[in-house]
Amino acid sequence: MKPIPPMSPSPRLRTPWTAIATILMLPIAGACGDTTGPGDGADPVTQLPRALTADEQAVIARSTGFGMELMARSVAEDDRPNIVLSPLSASMALGMTMNGAVGPTFDAMRATLGFDGLTQEQINSGYQSLIELLTALDPEVDVRLGNAVWANDGVPFHTDFFDTVREAFDAAVETRDFADASTLDAINAWADQATNGMIERVLNELDPDLVLLLMNAVAFDASWTERFDPDDTRSAEFRRADGSTVAVDMMQKEGVELPLGSGDGWTAVEIPYGGGAYAMVVVVPWQDDVRPLVAEWDAADWAGLKAALTVQELDLLRLPRFTVAHDAFLNPVLEAMGMGIAFGSEADFSGLSPIGAGLCIDFVRQKSFIEVDEAGTRAAAVTTVGIGPTSFTGLIADRPFFFALHERLSGTLLFTGVIGDPGVEDSGPAEGSGRCH
Repeated sequence: MKPIPPMSPSPRLRTPWTAIATILMLPIAGACGDTTGPGDGADPVTQLPRALTADEQAVIARSTGFGMELMARSVAEDDRPNIVLSPLSASMALGMTMNGAVGPTFDAMRATLGFDGLTQEQINSGYQSLIELLTALDPEVDVRLGNAVWANDGVPFHTDFFDTVREAFDAAVETRDFADASTLDAINAWADQATNGMIERVLNELDPDLVLLLMNAVAFDASWTERFDPDDTRSAEFRRADGSTVAVDMMQKEGVELPLGSGDGWTAVEIPYGGGAYAMVVVVPWQDDVRPLVAEWDAADWAGLKAALTVQELDLLRLPRFTVAHDAFLNPVLEAMGMGIAFGSEADFSGLSPIGAGLCIDFVRQKSFIEVDEAGTRAAAVTTVGIGPTSFTGLIADRPFFFALHERLSGTLLFTGVIGDPGVEDSGPAEGSGRCH
């Protein structure tokens, strides 16, 4: 895949640190177009180039639980036939946002993301160093990660917040007028470039009342280590959960050695890409619907599934070709996972702006794409976190204000004033003197 063209500011895409933890965890993948690939010529990737730091190990382990719960709750609440999520993209976008959260809001976001007990510095360090570590883990697999922050012009922000997301998340930061139509065009153009054209548009409109957008993009493009032969692809029936069937193009392999395993109600196979550092795990239920299984899974179940996989010679492997685009608002799922305070009037984002006590997360939206064929997999996801003013009925006089004491029926003004510091009880003596001598 060609590098993403530079832009101003540059997205500076990197290989994501949670690739092993999340690319294997969910089938967030798509297809390559040519028929050449690494095959047996790819150098196997059997170990990391260095040992993981304690912060890296903690961030990877904790984020796995977040990813499994995000998928489980989404499957339970979303009845659309196909669901494609990137836990990595959601974690990154919310991880950036968390740097502006304070007090109970920070605690709730940290717990929801699975980082309870870790400091913000440890979390940021884990993101940062692992991004650097895995940039070129497998030369046969193209994994890209971009972060961007878009600030509404005229809204005050703490410069140290922007400095932090630049340093820890390699994020591009740009200030724009959200009421200007060109801003929406620029945001969508960034997503298009960051996903190599797989996701061309993330927002159809931009609310000018929003103050900040935090975005993460993940792009994945890889060939199978051993590709499927297109000549072996045949039309076959795929049985839906309700028992009905649909004809699909079914890829197949015979006599291939792959990790295979089974558990309580399922059978799973792991299909590697490139040098083998990345792979797709496909889990097929013994019953007609996989949703009841996934809706109950957590990090321990995922660990048990991986432990059950052993290399075996498979008589037959069949996998349908598929292409899916998915669009999801994650607010309800994240609220149910414990982040509700961040979406309401009690949110405290004073770490990102002086007006942070009046801000909350307006929406968390993720658009994703997957394409799988005989050659391999292409996938992309963009998560957008919108920060806006709290939506509640009332008023918080937490900044300088004007007051007027009046008689309502006649309209007579009795007193007016401006309060710039309620803590100062006495304004002091008047300055000046009379002019008549």
